[in-house]
Amino acid sequence: MRSAILEVLKHNSGQYVSGEDISHTLKVSRTAVWKHIRGLKEDGYDIEAHPRLGYALRHNTDRLLPAEIKAQLTSRILGREIHYFSETDSTNNEAKKLAADGCPEGTVVVAEAQVSGRGRLARGWFSPYGKGIWLSVVLRPPFSPMEAAKCTLMAAVAVNRAINAVTGAGCGIKWPNDILCNGRKVVGILTEMSAEMDAINHIIIGMGINVNIEPFDFPAELAATATSLAIASGHQVSRLKLLTTILAELENVYIPVKTSGFGSVLEDWKSQSITLGQLVDVRGFDRSFTGVAINIDVDGALLIETAQGLERVLAGDVSIRPAAPN
Repeated sequence: MRSAILEVLKHNSGQYVSGEDISHTLKVSRTAVWKHIRGLKEDGYDIEAHPRLGYALRHNTDRLLPAEIKAQLTSRILGREIHYFSETDSTNNEAKKLAADGCPEGTVVVAEAQVSGRGRLARGWFSPYGKGIWLSVVLRPPFSPMEAAKCTLMAAVAVNRAINAVTGAGCGIKWPNDILCNGRKVVGILTEMSAEMDAINHIIIGMGINVNIEPFDFPAELAATATSLAIASGHQVSRLKLLTTILAELENVYIPVKTSGFGSVLEDWKSQSITLGQLVDVRGFDRSFTGVAINIDVDGALLIETAQGLERVLAGDVSIRPAAPN
């Protein structure tokens, strides 16, 4: 009933609709209408109530509410269950709780803001209210735990496709988990796994996407290295459109991986990479070195040609050297 009332309000495009008219149209009591309106307001909808005119749905400000997501959703598995938070510590933390309790594959956790968002290597992630997509997806894949790391590459391919389709910003993937626009970070991806020795219980893919953050929003320590899709594209971006496109693209990549493996994902990653062919600095847990990133192997490891020979990097911090001035 709540969704039916919402549709009536949307159909009237910001105009007032009396409680009596809604009651008559949907064949429910005016008290029931009032209770459902209150519930919609608690869900985050901006509904104005007037004692004589009735109810009017005001501009929704592109909030990532489950009903709005589902109205635009084209994926069949990803997003069939959605958990929404106005604010949370981390969507990955929420997703891990749900996964441990047996939530279905494709469950999505989305928040308007995170107070303890995080990326790789225990780094924080700036997650301001209403200006990004702070998202986690629960997967329950049938493959080996040894393949789980490649889910980060899979997600990067899907997110980059969606970004370029929706915004035309021309972004690219930096190994292993970042998407950059104009040399600055716009997306970070964090993959976490629960597994036994030979089987995966679940994988959580967390994505932090800077959508409509303005230059003055970024804290000083990020001002030189981070950007947003609005800055890169020169216009505000619909978070709902981008989110549902990301879920569709991720599903389109993930379903073939479940049956045929990661081969096509690795080739797609290479075609979208901004790391390959570049001089890079690598800081590992016990040593650092410099070389040219020449490829990734079947495990998703970065292959780097150094003066001492070929290095294979599965983990660590990789930064691209700036191009030398002409």
